[in-house]
Amino acid sequence: MSNSCEATTELVSLIWMEDGSPMYSLDEALSTMGFGKYQGLVLAYAGLGWVSEAMEIMILSFVGPALKSKWSLSSSEESLITTVVFAGMLLGAYSWGLLSDNYGRRKSFLSIATVTSGAGLLSAFSPNYTSLVVSRCLVGFGLGGGPVFLSYFLEFVPVSYRGTWMVFFSAFWTAGTIFEASLAWIVMTKLNWRWLLALSSIPSFALLLFYVVAPESPRYLCTKGRTIEAHRILEKMAAVNGTKLPTGMLVSDRTVRQNEESTSSQDRHPLSMTMTKKMTRKLKSGFSSFFMLFSSKLIRTTLLLWVLFFASAFSYYGVVLLTSKLSSGENKCGTRVLHPDKNKDSSLYINVFITSFAELPGLLLSAIIVDKIGRKLSMTIMFVLGCIFLLPLLFHQSAIVTTVLLFGARMCATGTITVGTIYAPELYPTTMRTTGAGVASAVGRIGGMICPLVAVGLVTSCHQTIAVILFEVVLGLAIAATLLFPFETKGRELKDTVDATDSP
Repeated sequence: MSNSCEATTELVSLIWMEDGSPMYSLDEALSTMGFGKYQGLVLAYAGLGWVSEAMEIMILSFVGPALKSKWSLSSSEESLITTVVFAGMLLGAYSWGLLSDNYGRRKSFLSIATVTSGAGLLSAFSPNYTSLVVSRCLVGFGLGGGPVFLSYFLEFVPVSYRGTWMVFFSAFWTAGTIFEASLAWIVMTKLNWRWLLALSSIPSFALLLFYVVAPESPRYLCTKGRTIEAHRILEKMAAVNGTKLPTGMLVSDRTVRQNEESTSSQDRHPLSMTMTKKMTRKLKSGFSSFFMLFSSKLIRTTLLLWVLFFASAFSYYGVVLLTSKLSSGENKCGTRVLHPDKNKDSSLYINVFITSFAELPGLLLSAIIVDKIGRKLSMTIMFVLGCIFLLPLLFHQSAIVTTVLLFGARMCATGTITVGTIYAPELYPTTMRTTGAGVASAVGRIGGMICPLVAVGLVTSCHQTIAVILFEVVLGLAIAATLLFPFETKGRELKDTVDATDSP
């Protein structure tokens, strides 16, 4: 039935194109309507998904130490609780990306929220260490769907507003980290870790509750030839925003490309053969989007994006963990302890809460420059500033200077990740957007997994100078990768197909 509807839509589009009737693209429609209340509702739903992910990631800073004391865990067992979450995210990012690109954003939301909320709540009732590790791995698998929420909101935003509003979207991550630190400060000092795990799963359950009102991405619908459904959503958007759609009929890159070929192929291929080909394409599409990441047009972008995300995650989580370690009094190397440990239990929550606010100036800086100077230059500037902030830590500094430098480094790390998460989905066409961004995010998680073992481990072993040099090298690679990207996406329309994507 759906194949028949697609064929009808393409036939109607062909007639309109041939008789010179007016047409408009999705980007033209979004630009005409502007950013209004409808996109605000989409932002709230997609942002809730990122709040959920941020809280489940930040919870690792509090549950590990509590369980180590409660269950007498070894250091490796404590680290495994974090490692399995990132391992689950690696698999989840790829899986949810394929599901989203081939079966729709909404269907993936339902699955992501179900897995994350269910596993998160179950982990609160874990009777032993093994069951906790398994449940937290499932939580990580659900958290791997974060890039789907990012791509989803991106596809509703007009070109001229895209950079700024994507920074606003990234602010939901910071809100989630601050809220989780506040929640842990209250819950862990009065109740226990089980309550923290249970309460932290509430945003994921909220995603399930509001799933019924979340619309499908009209851009995704257009790539599947379902322009009539996409048009209905655009009509609702225009009504809510108090604007009007352009005059004419909605068309997409996919429709135009297929209509250009239809006159020469329609007479030679009967409808039954066309339907068979579409069914075959549907079966193959599950993995084709992943392999297209390595096509001649995209392989350079893909590999550079992997380097960028690995370096960004390595530096971000490294600075977060380094700040926590130095400010909590755990570092016993010489005079490098910033705050004497008089109340270690409460200081952990206080320090994480305070350092989370270092992300706010990073978001503000990103919002100011991302649409003015572009994605590439924005990331380059903030990577360079990050190098400058970390460089003095090669030598012994006072407690105040060290704190200021680490706050500055975290500000820059937040800014680069923010712009990078905007840039990644813009680089890929709609047919593989969440797959490309999701796999890049998964590679970034590898950086997050390695960083505690390498960089923070060096600090613990009183080799802070070597650790800082390592950070500088990683940031240097990130700068090189950023400068080598084939094109800037500032002010450019999103592409729907690989054929429409610029070659390197």
